[in-house]
Amino acid sequence: TTISIGLNEGLNKIGKQSTVVIREPSLGPVFGIKGGAAGGGRAQVVPMEEINLHFTGDFSAIEKANNLLAALIDNNIQNKKNNLGIDPRTVSWKRVMDMNDRALRKIIVGLGGQGFGVPREAGFDITAASEIMAILCLSENFEDLKNRLGNIFVGFTYDKKAIYARDLNAEGAMAALLKDAIKPNLVQTLEGNPAI
Repeated sequence: TTISIGLNEGLNKIGKQSTVVIREPSLGPVFGIKGGAAGGGRAQVVPMEEINLHFTGDFSAIEKANNLLAALIDNNIQNKKNNLGIDPRTVSWKRVMDMNDRALRKIIVGLGGQGFGVPREAGFDITAASEIMAILCLSENFEDLKNRLGNIFVGFTYDKKAIYARDLNAEGAMAALLKDAIKPNLVQTLEGNPAI
């Protein structure tokens, strides 16, 4: 991060128009030994505290879209009406959170009786490494985002048919949650140069 920002500052200093594009930091490294992702010394983007802590809420929107699909999968497995016949043993979709909580990487969901879902193995990934984050980064516009979300592989039915997010009619609601997250966030370096 500091090298990218420093290079941007140097190029602008010699009269070359330049904009640096950097990642939005995850909370895990911010509170861990690595620290935030807004640079350091004179090579940083501002407002640093806001950037390192939630910033525009993009990570929260990604979590919500991701976990909405997870809830729809579990609801479909449990629900007898409109059931797609998803085999719980084949579900590959995990929930996400923006914290390094190793105890949640592999869990059992659906415990507590009939009204609480079908017991199955599941887990959590970190938000920054999620498929939704990758889709958001690769999408060219809102329509492309919605199409890519619909193509997310969920698992298989008992008769080995592939199930995608579009089969659960999830892509519209997921895209709505990500409508602002797809827009770039413009900030600046300490020297007033643009950063995305």
